[in-house]
Amino acid sequence: MHSYGRIILALLSFYYMPTDHIIAATMYILSGFLDAFDGHAARMFNQGTKFGAMLDQLTDRCGTMCLLVTLSHFYPQYMFLFQLSMAIDISCHWLHLHTTLMAGRSSHKGQEANENPILRVYYSSRPVLFVMCAGNELFYSSLYLLHFTEGPVIAGVGLWRALSYGLLPVGVLKTILALMQGYYAALGLGAIDVHERQEAAQKNK
Repeated sequence: MHSYGRIILALLSFYYMPTDHIIAATMYILSGFLDAFDGHAARMFNQGTKFGAMLDQLTDRCGTMCLLVTLSHFYPQYMFLFQLSMAIDISCHWLHLHTTLMAGRSSHKGQEANENPILRVYYSSRPVLFVMCAGNELFYSSLYLLHFTEGPVIAGVGLWRALSYGLLPVGVLKTILALMQGYYAALGLGAIDVHERQEAAQKNK
C-alpha cells in the first residue's frame, strides 16, 4: 500500500517542481521516507514481494529521472551532464536487473549477482547503500532548492549551496558505481549468451 502512496506523492512532486519548491520538496522527501519505512517493515514482517520490490525500484528511478529533467531546465548549461546521469542510471540498473533475472538469481543485490568486491560491499552493507543513495538524492535535491533559494546561511554560505558542493563527490561516485554495475552486468550477459550457444551446439550434435 505504501508503494502506491509513494507514486501519488512522487506525481504531486513532479507537478509542483517547476513552480513551488516547498510543496515539491516536501512530497519528494515524503516519498523517499515511505520507501525506507516500507522496505524496513517488509523485512521485519517478512512480507516482501517481487512486485513491491520492482515497484519501489521503478519509483526510485523515475523520481530521480524527473528531478534531473527539472534540473536540466533550471541549469541548461549542465543539461548534457544531467542527460548523461539519467542515461547511465536507467540503462545500467536495467541491464544489471535483467542479467540477474536471466541468470536465475533471486535478487540483484545478492552477493552472487555482484562478483566485484566494491559492488558487493555497496549492496551488502546497508549503511553504505543508505549513505550513497541518500547522499546522491540530497545532492540533486540541493541543486533543485538552490535554484529558488540559498537556504539557511551558515558561516556566510547558504545551506543548499554548501550541500550541493559538498555532496558532488557522492553524486560522481554513485555514477561510477552505476557504470561498474552496467559493465559487469554486460559481461554476465555475454557469458549467458556463450553458455546458451554451447548448449545449443551440444544439442545439435
